[in-house]
Amino acid sequence: MRDNGYKNAAYALAELMDNSIQAGARRVELLCVQRTEWVEQRSRQRIDRIAVLDNGRGMNAEVLRMALQFGNGTNLSPEQQTNMGKFGMGLPASSVSQARRVDVWSWQDGFESALHSYLDIREIETGKQDEIPEPRLKKIPKDWLGWSTSFGKSGTLVVWSEIDRCIWRTGRAIIDNSEQLIGRMYRKFLNSGEAEIRLACIEGESLTYAIDKMARPNDPLYLMTGTSTPAPYDEQPMFEPYPDPATYETRVPVRIGRETHHVSVRCSMARKSAREGGTAGNRDYGTHAARNVGVSVLRAGRELELDPAWAMSDARERWWGVEVEFPPALDEIFGVTNNKQHARNFGETATFDFKDLLKDGKTITAAKEEMLADGDPHAHLLEIAHLVKSNIKQMRDLVDVQLKNQRSKEARHDTGAFDAEKEATEKTRQRQAEGKRGESDADEGKPVEERKSEIAQTLTDQGLNQADATELASSAIEGSLKYIFAEANLDSPAFFSVQPRGGALIVTLNTRHPAYSRLVDVLEKDRSNQSTENLQERLENALAGLKLLLMAWARYEDEQDSSRREHAQDARVDWGRIARRFLDRSD
Repeated sequence: MRDNGYKNAAYALAELMDNSIQAGARRVELLCVQRTEWVEQRSRQRIDRIAVLDNGRGMNAEVLRMALQFGNGTNLSPEQQTNMGKFGMGLPASSVSQARRVDVWSWQDGFESALHSYLDIREIETGKQDEIPEPRLKKIPKDWLGWSTSFGKSGTLVVWSEIDRCIWRTGRAIIDNSEQLIGRMYRKFLNSGEAEIRLACIEGESLTYAIDKMARPNDPLYLMTGTSTPAPYDEQPMFEPYPDPATYETRVPVRIGRETHHVSVRCSMARKSAREGGTAGNRDYGTHAARNVGVSVLRAGRELELDPAWAMSDARERWWGVEVEFPPALDEIFGVTNNKQHARNFGETATFDFKDLLKDGKTITAAKEEMLADGDPHAHLLEIAHLVKSNIKQMRDLVDVQLKNQRSKEARHDTGAFDAEKEATEKTRQRQAEGKRGESDADEGKPVEERKSEIAQTLTDQGLNQADATELASSAIEGSLKYIFAEANLDSPAFFSVQPRGGALIVTLNTRHPAYSRLVDVLEKDRSNQSTENLQERLENALAGLKLLLMAWARYEDEQDSSRREHAQDARVDWGRIARRFLDRSD
């Protein structure tokens, strides 16, 4: 039982906090007492005892004894399946995973009435303890009474001693490593005010506090305020609901037998302000987001895990968030482990290939029915997993578009940059002066605001946020530009699209097309701190991409019948004439 799979002490401590919150505690305290050790005339701090104290309902003798037994407890019946705990393993399993002895005091009529019992590995090994001792009245040690003011009329104190399996050696390390995890696990309770969690590290000899603070919510959706996120996003949301506040949450029904339970899927994406600038990922709030990558899986409001299996190995993954919350009644469907650290079945759906699963026009419903017939436990999770994967893909694409358009925006503001749009506009004005007319030219006579609105709406439809689209449209019209370059994930096999809007031509590069990565992206990426060899390689890759693009056109012509081939050849020649004019810099 000591090797029961807790990832670290923070997850084991969370089991005790689950019990506290479930017992109605409004305040929970993590108290770490460290002592000074001397090694070769040098002092060092080492953890001595760890305690979790709460002001919950407390336990009577019968419940206290059950709480220390493996596989026993008060939440094992189906009627209790709305609670965080129900496995009857939390207190003893988590405790022995880190320490050789656990003492529990619990009281219901003032701490003077506290009952005490314990579990001791050494006594079990020697045969002295073969059952949990009958709880008896026993005073709480004075040192614990002095380190907290939260000893209410009722409550529980759990103390670990003889700590031999905690990977963190000091109280400070335990709190530093636990703070973000505890804040994330219990963010719903902390944010709503249902509970508060104190984190304290106590110097055993001097009886002073090395750390004494309250845990703040750590929200991987970054929609909460008053969180542990660095400024300025500690007091304002860093993300915004996706796709919007009204529809960012989807409730998926899961029917088991005669009962229907609902699973909530919530999504969010980084605000424009959080992504601005090329160094956002390296800022304090960017590195905070990098520690919260994955899908947050919650059970009864408490996070089981932040599953990274849904994310790619890409720094941009930090800019989206997904939260999946389900009730304990669906534990078997989700595959919840008894240490409440993983939803095994749901995690496995992250690897599902839905393109293969839904090939030949098969629907999610049909795939689900087939899986149910095969007795596959993942069947009930299929719709949820598909929704999560689809939303992540859409957000990932939008984040990519945001990044590329931010880069283009920065390039437009770089006065030293070659302004292709301006040069193309000058060439177009020359052609107009020669009597050459285009479909878009007629709209140049429309009112300025109408032109801006048409352009901005087109850019917004392609994935730009409203502010960037409006700014780009205004810059184009006020600068008398005929061309606007944008980048988007287009659902088309074309490398780019051309849309005449508001008297301008919007040329949108399809970032999904391989030509984009081979030609554009490889050249646009940050060139600072790049070696000469890396820059040379990028240029060679771009040249190879250009050659492949031209050879693809050659093959296109070659595959046409005689009449269509003539049209393709004529188009190539006509385009070449205009391209020669646009590219000629001799004037």
